Amino acid sequence: MERTLVLMLALLGVPLLGAVIAGLARGRATQVVAVGASLVTAILGIGLVVRVYGTRASFPLGGLPWLAGSTPSAAEGATGAGLFGLAIDPLSSIMVLVITGIGFLVVLYSTEYLSPRNAEHPVREGYQRYYFWLLVFLASMVGVALSPNLLQLFIFWAITTLCSWALISQSGQPAAIRAGFKALVMTHIGGFAFLFALLILFAFTRSFEFSAVGKLAGGLKAGTFVLLLIAAWAKSAQVPFHTWLPEAMEAPTPVSAYLHAAAMVKAGVYLVARLVGSGWAVPHGLGLLIAVAAIVTMFMAVLAYFRQDDLKKLLAYSTIVHLGYVLVGISLGVMGSRVGYQGAALHILCHGAAKATLFLGVGAIAYSAGTRRISELSGLARALPLEAVAFMVGALAVTGVPPFSCFWSKVFIFVGALESPGGIVLLILLATESIISFSWLLWVAQKVFLGRPSVAAATAVDPPWPMSAALVVGIILCVVVPYIGLPLVKLLTPGGF
Repeated sequence: MERTLVLMLALLGVPLLGAVIAGLARGRATQVVAVGASLVTAILGIGLVVRVYGTRASFPLGGLPWLAGSTPSAAEGATGAGLFGLAIDPLSSIMVLVITGIGFLVVLYSTEYLSPRNAEHPVREGYQRYYFWLLVFLASMVGVALSPNLLQLFIFWAITTLCSWALISQSGQPAAIRAGFKALVMTHIGGFAFLFALLILFAFTRSFEFSAVGKLAGGLKAGTFVLLLIAAWAKSAQVPFHTWLPEAMEAPTPVSAYLHAAAMVKAGVYLVARLVGSGWAVPHGLGLLIAVAAIVTMFMAVLAYFRQDDLKKLLAYSTIVHLGYVLVGISLGVMGSRVGYQGAALHILCHGAAKATLFLGVGAIAYSAGTRRISELSGLARALPLEAVAFMVGALAVTGVPPFSCFWSKVFIFVGALESPGGIVLLILLATESIISFSWLLWVAQKVFLGRPSVAAATAVDPPWPMSAALVVGIILCVVVPYIGLPLVKLLTPGGF
């Protein structure tokens, strides 16, 4: 068996095995197993990306003989890939790095965040359940990234929805249960659209390949693509499906960090990027639809900034904005800009590092001060200097200030806008968003960290070392991830790798 396939199977199997063992273990052993499994997964992810760097590897693992066109030997329907299998290329390599790297940081951080010492939400039980679902979440996102076709991606897609429901509802509080149920329902609306698209594809093309959409007739092609776009909008919390994501902030903060930086919401934009890069010409009208919907979503979310007193909800709306950025870049790829499409892929990685750092920083603040309300916090920099640095670096990175991560991906997207028809209008809109977001996050940072210490800040103390270590790594990633991602994205083109 080829070593690359072994790595891919291990990348899926290790977190699943870890989830089972962590779910059965007791006491400190649960955390040890979870950290070990996530660390091994991260190492395997890096090793896999290094091994296949700049190439594509695909391995069929079988099909369903009774389903015509589903087996590895089918001539047209499965394009030699089989109904089930594993595949990796530069685009999925970016996803693997985000999923496994941030996944390890989140698990490590969780070992101290979920404890009786948490001043905001003391936790004394439910550890086995938490680590079980978190590791299954990690494995299912790996499955999304490595899926060679739409059917297999849909299976893992559904598992990520189940995991997010369980993790958002982790605390068992009524608000958390409602938020988890809302996330489950709203993302499943997109799931039904995805399923309907699969039925159309198989009925008319006998294929579930990403490129099968291009084989449909004109109107049917556009309709199927829109169905898949609806699935992506629901998953990535774009208008009109955006309301579930801010409410999902009832989840433990490490879950919020993973949900926003590397997991479920990134699956939606990844689906669109994969479709546009699968080798068929997406009509420009559909590209315009993606861009308009993304811009509307971005400015809706920006306007919501000013009503937020909860730091996590503020970051949630920021995530909605940046998922819009990825979709704008993808739409520029549809319009013919390779640079814009590359910027979208790079933004998945760069935003992941920045947003993980921000969320983990906010979690450390709440852990120590007992609140994450902007109105109740000031002067925190004296008590929590590392958290202050992490929040500032994350804010500068996510708003695109050089030399931090999102500066580089935004440059690609801005250049792509100028390469496209009417791009100057789009560029002005994107620049306006960047200025507003930078100004508001800067105001929030000075309000929370500078000035006379508030009552909450006066009692805050530095969190334990696993949380601090995750923040230090996040700060470093905000600087270095563009240099990791740039060589990979330069290999991408809207027409396929």
